[in-house]
Amino acid sequence: MDSIKVIQEAQILAEFEQDCQDRGFTAETIRRYKRVAEMFCDFLKSRSRQMTEIDKYVLRDFIHYRRENGTNPKTIGYDFAALSTFYGFMVFEGYSAANPVMEVKKRYLKSYKTSREESPRKLISVEQMSMLVNSILNTRDRAVCVLLAKTGMRRSELISLDLQDINWREQSILLKKGKFKKRTNREIFFDDECAYVLKKWLATRSRMTEESTALFLGEQGARLNRNGIYTLVTKYAAAIGLHKPESKRIEDHFSPHNFRHWFTTHLLRNGMPREYVKELRGDGRRETVDIYHHIDRDDLRKKYLSCMPKLAVI
Repeated sequence: MDSIKVIQEAQILAEFEQDCQDRGFTAETIRRYKRVAEMFCDFLKSRSRQMTEIDKYVLRDFIHYRRENGTNPKTIGYDFAALSTFYGFMVFEGYSAANPVMEVKKRYLKSYKTSREESPRKLISVEQMSMLVNSILNTRDRAVCVLLAKTGMRRSELISLDLQDINWREQSILLKKGKFKKRTNREIFFDDECAYVLKKWLATRSRMTEESTALFLGEQGARLNRNGIYTLVTKYAAAIGLHKPESKRIEDHFSPHNFRHWFTTHLLRNGMPREYVKELRGDGRRETVDIYHHIDRDDLRKKYLSCMPKLAVI
């Protein structure tokens, strides 16, 4: 097609990433959309197609490909949402003539959205969480897992933590604004068990480097990254039978997000009001009235400390 610009794939993907940033997408959304676009481009190459040459047939083939690889329906739906955004960008910039993604998604993936057959995310007991964190001998890795469990923070929030974000006197953490579109510049709390493991890690960290401000460091002294968090969590979970990487069932897997699920569920079970849990999680405010619903900080902290399960950290 004459109107399609001849341009390198890498440059198009870079432009797409910048377009997502300009549209105000979160860092996590941009990362996921770009990953899906790259995966789809690799799929097209395996079918001897160019990224500008898509139609309903190759998209339907992609659905079959993802199914055959054990991808669950919800994830396939997310893939197509990302691809729709990507090809919307392609059409807008004149790199592609049409965006057939949503038409295919509506026809073949509609039932996935409301599927009742999808397996629930794994929820472990307080005793299992205690067993998990106490099985970890590495001080950094134990601190990572305890902090995820005790605060429910996102993986992207954890890797962005700096030493100065921790208020030891108040046992609180300030999650900074600017890295996420979700509610940030918010204060969260941690208990004595979490403080104990964090201080043990900091004693080790102080012998590693004084140059980095990052709370958690990788093996080379750089800030610990997303993949590092995923790797360490799944390694320890697999060692005690909580994570089965070979399984295609979501309830057989334990990833960093399971800590957030554990945090939310057990606080609610222990009687914390739902709006308090949402405040600690940093969930987006969906209604204008939420902006005017003020939760007292001291009351929130007291509720957190009274409802957060103890893990008998040794």
